[in-house]
Amino acid sequence: MAHHHGIPSAPSLPLARVRLEDVAPHDGAAAPAYARAVGALVASLARRGAAVLDLPAADAAVVRCALESARAFFRGRPAAYLYRAGRTLEDGELSPACMADAFRCLGKAARAALSAIARHLRLRTDVFNHLLDDAPLPVNEVSSSELLVAYSHEQPQSGQELMGCLRSSMPVVDRGFVTLVASDHPGIEVCDPNGHWYLADWGSGPSDLLLLTGSSLSHVTAGLCPISRYRDTNENRASLTFRLMPHANAILDCSQILAAGHPIRQIYQPIPASQFMDDSCAEEHDVFSHLEEPLESQGNFVSDPSLRSVLSDPLSGAFLEDAMVLQCGHSFGGLMLKKVTEMARCTICNGEVDPASLFPNLALRAVATVVKMEDDRRLFHNAALRKRRKDVTDYADVPKCTRSSSRVHDENGAESLAAAVKGVQYPFVVGERVLITGNKRTPEKFVGKKAVVTSQCLNGWYLVKALDSGESTRLQYRSLRKVPEMQTQGPVSLRD
Repeated sequence: MAHHHGIPSAPSLPLARVRLEDVAPHDGAAAPAYARAVGALVASLARRGAAVLDLPAADAAVVRCALESARAFFRGRPAAYLYRAGRTLEDGELSPACMADAFRCLGKAARAALSAIARHLRLRTDVFNHLLDDAPLPVNEVSSSELLVAYSHEQPQSGQELMGCLRSSMPVVDRGFVTLVASDHPGIEVCDPNGHWYLADWGSGPSDLLLLTGSSLSHVTAGLCPISRYRDTNENRASLTFRLMPHANAILDCSQILAAGHPIRQIYQPIPASQFMDDSCAEEHDVFSHLEEPLESQGNFVSDPSLRSVLSDPLSGAFLEDAMVLQCGHSFGGLMLKKVTEMARCTICNGEVDPASLFPNLALRAVATVVKMEDDRRLFHNAALRKRRKDVTDYADVPKCTRSSSRVHDENGAESLAAAVKGVQYPFVVGERVLITGNKRTPEKFVGKKAVVTSQCLNGWYLVKALDSGESTRLQYRSLRKVPEMQTQGPVSLRD
């Protein structure tokens, strides 16, 4: 792909450009123009990971005003401002002009796009409305959706500034339903389903909105709507990024998708929106942590749960080691491939399928095989770890007097669990006397007391019983010390 000043050229297949009026919700039977617009919009999202919405003249004027306001507000310095409708400005806080009007226009466009996607999936156009904020927003209520106003420009970077620039160009996956981006200069690259990055807003102006889809939409549609990955090339530009988010009390589920007859993978379970957002933040943190790790320690990243779900058959759960690619670019394997060929329709974009045109997706098969091998290795490791823990627990339950005081070795010369049980996290056994040295969390009345171990818990925790008072408490091994043999007077009964 050719580049110009560090920016990829226009995509080989242009994005669908749809007028916002054409995808506005329609009651009853869809008009031909509406059906064509909805089909073009969804097909572009499936094949290119993005689409373009053309705003009406009045809304385009509002967006242009907001972009000019952003440039004036930041005064040529790279910065960003997060706007939420209904939020009261703090003392001394300033906001760019036209934000309320821009928030209203972009919110209306985002809801129209969401309705079009629902219609394509054979759902009611308002099926997701209960997951969104009320419109209009009630008084004294802050919107869950957000508008990010930013200004950036390309400049030489060094040191930590360079690291910050690289992080800003990292691939982004939004957590909401849909994202709309307006800018006065191209600069958003999108990754298509084949893994190719292209400049998505090439040739776009302030009246054009780049439409992207987020992880919340993918969840409530059981993965039928793909997630867009994009990145900012940090060019000299002002931009508005509107994210349509679920409200905090929403429950993200796939009940409507199931009712429409679509298959649902087991991973798409109902989840509160607040928890979904927290989990997404944790995943983003893990991704950045992974990118900062040494290369030799990054092998385990292939077992990320979301990657496994992409590489598995939604019906049988088997890895796509037999993946075939369709003419539309989507790949299937296992039982879903059989269903697609029987229907002669792609279950993602609804495109026609010619069984004679299918050919193996060798890259996907190779990745699925690698992930399957990694999963098998982890399952074996976890099974061995569980067996070791069980053996340790079983050994701890054996009376101390029946154990050999000498170290026992297996046929390979390795020490047996009779010695390993005295390791770092299991230094004591049931029935053994200990001295409670304690820490800042240990109740004062137990500190300095002698006790007997009555039970062994997980992760180095013990239940001990004070010898003088007979009271029990739960302490970690770091809070205990073995009583010297000369201070013990014979075996201790658990009834003491």
